[in-house]
Amino acid sequence: MTRDGYVARWQGREYQVSPDGEHVRIYQPEPADGFEEVRPGRYVRVVPAGEVEGLAYVRTTCTWQGQPFIVLGEHDGWLRVEYTGGRWPVAQAMGLEVFDFGVYQGWAPATEVADLREQRV
Repeated sequence: MTRDGYVARWQGREYQVSPDGEHVRIYQPEPADGFEEVRPGRYVRVVPAGEVEGLAYVRTTCTWQGQPFIVLGEHDGWLRVEYTGGRWPVAQAMGLEVFDFGVYQGWAPATEVADLREQRV
């Protein structure tokens, strides 16, 4: 599973979280006491920011065709990737979509990516 977002520990367990001022929304895929279902397979609980520890941003990176990417998501053996090399001629040659100014994204076969790893930033 690839991750791109905030994580923190609450009551000894790491959760995907979303900081919101003095509170933190913590998420998990199964129901539990104090968690509300926001959509099927996604439950949230709001806790005071002081109750969480180790807040960090986790991002998954990889190399595809020798170029650096961030992994944004995955689906059916494909990875949604964003090029971090910043060179338009390279992005164009790879057939990447222009998502925004200087932001190039595409779908990479998961079997073709290398150096897949999580980084805390």
